[in-house]
Amino acid sequence: MKRRKHRQGSKPASPPTPAIPSEVEKPASPSVALAGADRRTHPRYEFIAAVEVVAAESGARIETRVRDLSQQGCYVDTNNPLPLGTVTDVRITKSAQLFEAGARVVYSRANKGMGLVFTAIEPEHLQTLGTWLAESREISWLAANRRRSQRVLMTIPVRVSGQMGVGLPFEEETQTKAISAHGALILLSTQVYRGQRLTLSNVQTKAALECVVAHIARRQGEHPQMGVEFVLPNPMFWHVAFPPRDWTPRHPDAKSHVKTGESS
Repeated sequence: MKRRKHRQGSKPASPPTPAIPSEVEKPASPSVALAGADRRTHPRYEFIAAVEVVAAESGARIETRVRDLSQQGCYVDTNNPLPLGTVTDVRITKSAQLFEAGARVVYSRANKGMGLVFTAIEPEHLQTLGTWLAESREISWLAANRRRSQRVLMTIPVRVSGQMGVGLPFEEETQTKAISAHGALILLSTQVYRGQRLTLSNVQTKAALECVVAHIARRQGEHPQMGVEFVLPNPMFWHVAFPPRDWTPRHPDAKSHVKTGESS
């Protein structure tokens, strides 16, 4: 049985703007290395799109494609990467959408490509970036959950908290439908949106972490099911030993369970 309560206290210092997903935040300092902090705190998702990179000083122009994208920057394929530290203007186009930003080269690999960290983004382009990230995150989450080796069907009581669209805090006690080392599928009656950041608490262990809404599935007559992704992978959060990535019914571990009479 789920229990939801809304806590109304002091007014939040800065209510979120519903039109822009909370995933989209002000880019960090350009000194943050794309291959380091970006990879740890801002997940990178496979993202294929056309890109034009123009060096601010020399005017050197590279037209190629983006391979992956994060809130902090992107990686582009090119046989002639620009030198480290080069200040650039970036234009990414996908279908009818355009994203522009100032950027700086923070990673370069000869004949392979280069990593760019975003340094300046206008609000309208920030919203486009948030939309692309929400779509990419959902595709990644759905793909991961199709692989049975990465998820376990298990009901665990959890507490979800965050802010509603009007900026009021909410807290809801519910349960999981499935769990993985990277997130969970949960039932949630509170209305949230893709890309929204929430706090997920394991009621049994009292542990809590930050997660992002990756997928929303609504079924008539039922509470929506939310796929949430941990901001940072945490396989110990559930206190469950997950099967290896290459697990199948023919895996040696599965056979040993059958021999000993254990349930798989």
